[in-house]
Amino acid sequence: MVLGLHAVNLANKWLDMLGGTAFTAPTASALRLHTGDPGAAGTSALSAEATRKAMTWGVAVTGVKAVTATFPTWAWAAGSETISHGAVWDSVTTGAGSFLYSFVFTTPKPVTNGDTLNLTAHSFTLTPLAA
Repeated sequence: MVLGLHAVNLANKWLDMLGGTAFTAPTASALRLHTGDPGAAGTSALSAEATRKAMTWGVAVTGVKAVTATFPTWAWAAGSETISHGAVWDSVTTGAGSFLYSFVFTTPKPVTNGDTLNLTAHSFTLTPLAA
């Protein structure tokens, strides 16, 4: 299993800030669906539904950043499969941008043509925090 932050595209950039090296933050983040572990490049176990959906994030509070307001929705027309993982990219355009991180859904979701898949919650937490 290779879930987590992409070392080059995200983790190293965050860590380099501690030494004063600035980086240009992504202007967007978008979710790509997967039927298994997306792997180190975010390109394994791709869902037949290739559309990346933009995510709207709230303000970070106590080390947590959460998707708010507009949650991504997919009107399913890509056959039958079970969605179990997500990969977050810095571009909504499939085939473009950089892979940022991956995660596993709490509960895998079986979908078939005519279904609607709704993301109802997603957050990113940094811990531990000094109080």
